[in-house]
Amino acid sequence: MGVEILIRRKFVKDKATEVASLMVELRSLARAQVGYISSESLRCVDPPEENEYLVRSTWASADDWKNWLHSKDRIAIQSKINKITRERTEYRIYEPLVGGIMPSIS
Repeated sequence: MGVEILIRRKFVKDKATEVASLMVELRSLARAQVGYISSESLRCVDPPEENEYLVRSTWASADDWKNWLHSKDRIAIQSKINKITRERTEYRIYEPLVGGIMPSIS
């Protein structure tokens, strides 16, 4: 079963274009990774003062995502984002609920 990754990035408003450009670069590289399925990037509009991007990325497995997360190419671009935003990027891994049935938790 695939996993959904939610990535939150805060940014300074006058640096939004720089951050967005690097996010496009990340997505381009991610598309070539084993296990990548899809992604979309969103910008928070309400509340308007919340300068934040949210990326929803779908991967075949958590291991595929983690391989990409720890890859040298991704880390290099993320480092550029970190220098611009001076904020911590947050990552969360979610698994889908099938038919609203809760999975067993071990």
